[in-house]
Amino acid sequence: MRLILIRHGQTPANVAGVLESTVPGPGLTDLGQEQAEELVDALSGDTIDAIFVSSMVRTHLTAAPLAAARGIEPIVRPGLREISAGDVEGNTDAESVHQYVSTLLTWCGGHLDVRMPGAETGEEVIARFDEVVAEAEALGVGTVALVSHGAIIRAWCATRTLNVDLEFVSTHYVVNTGIVVVEGSSRLGWEVSAWLGQSVSEAAARGVASDHSPAVEREDA
Repeated sequence: MRLILIRHGQTPANVAGVLESTVPGPGLTDLGQEQAEELVDALSGDTIDAIFVSSMVRTHLTAAPLAAARGIEPIVRPGLREISAGDVEGNTDAESVHQYVSTLLTWCGGHLDVRMPGAETGEEVIARFDEVVAEAEALGVGTVALVSHGAIIRAWCATRTLNVDLEFVSTHYVVNTGIVVVEGSSRLGWEVSAWLGQSVSEAAARGVASDHSPAVEREDA
């Protein structure tokens, strides 16, 4: 089957560089709303059989135009919510951002037993996303859209797909309303067939969106 992983549109916290992972969290900026509306055309050539959203309001607002255009009622699942910032929730300083991103990348390197200080372990984060993926698979349909968040999309792809790893997600970001297409199954394995409109090999060759910049890293949450 195909999973279309979509990051939410821009939020005020993204603009301010705030590590924001509370539930329900902020809504979208005017630009974020425009980005959500643009998803309708961006995905016009894709069959979508179901849409899942996280428990955070920004994913509801992002999915709304697409869901209305397709006549689909989104399914809310907390497992798709963003990785909690824990002890650094609400912070904007470089040290806090580094703690959040370095923990994320530690998970992407396979060390899922590590805990985000004051929050979940990588095992807990990936397990809750896995549960939603399993539910999507159980629908027995061809394509499901999961409207989620940047950090957790990168973490899940790095740990659960065969062709994306720590090296890739360390230098490739999921922009607001960025789309990552994954194909396969939990039984046979998943592969990323498109990362922001490119194959993994094309994206790797281009070397897009390095996450070494704190200004970029802050937009994960």
